[in-house]
Amino acid sequence: MDVKKKMAVFIISDSIGETAYNLATAATVQFPDVEFDYQRFPLTKTTSLLAGILEQAKRADAFIVHTLVGKGLAAYVNKFCAENQLCVLDGMSKLIQTISSKTGTTPLLQAGRNHKLNKTYFSRIEALEFAVTYDDGKDPTGFLKADIVLLGVSRTSKTPLSLYLANKNYKVANLPLVPQTRIPEELWQVDPKKIFGLTNDPQVLNNIRRERLVTYGLNPETNYSNLNNIEAELAFAEKLYHKIGCLVINVSNKSIEETATLITESLPLNH
Repeated sequence: MDVKKKMAVFIISDSIGETAYNLATAATVQFPDVEFDYQRFPLTKTTSLLAGILEQAKRADAFIVHTLVGKGLAAYVNKFCAENQLCVLDGMSKLIQTISSKTGTTPLLQAGRNHKLNKTYFSRIEALEFAVTYDDGKDPTGFLKADIVLLGVSRTSKTPLSLYLANKNYKVANLPLVPQTRIPEELWQVDPKKIFGLTNDPQVLNNIRRERLVTYGLNPETNYSNLNNIEAELAFAEKLYHKIGCLVINVSNKSIEETATLITESLPLNH
């Protein structure tokens, strides 16, 4: 049996470290045969704290990813790594220096600037509250207020997609589709360009529903997971999508992020 290579990754930030973590994982996911040990050190704002962390990194021969912007912190880490033959990725200082040079302006060098409670933050909270309120068609009036309306049979990622898009400041309402169920009148009043029909491959949906039932300790052989019933549900949905004239997206081989990008890039320009 092959033993996976192991690598320690120290993620250091003088803010919450979300950017540094995303940067590190975006790269390390490309190496499935390596076992990465992520150690996160957020809110590291002094060289005394850094000194202890860097000594740990030296003992672990760690790869260091940092997004330090506080005065002197990035230089302190980079110098230590150079002197101790540690691999380091500085995710901020060169970018900041380039912008400063290009614009002729001086950077603030304040950690966590993108997490301040600004208009965008409150807009995102409002969008998240909207997604929860108008999830699963609980209130059809939400379709008239939404930036995006998602339609789909059960287990086509409507709710997680709604929440992901809400994090991007879009107000999203969604409606589960069940054959023989009345479609709310409000849906027909929505611009079809703001409506997106989600579908899936029958066998993929069958597997997802069976696994969900097993997770809840239920018998996987039910009408809910029956392949013929699933095909009928999908046919009903496809017919509705055609009648509405909305964009149809098959989510079977797409991540939430990929589907969300397709949706946002297809929205009317005056959103």
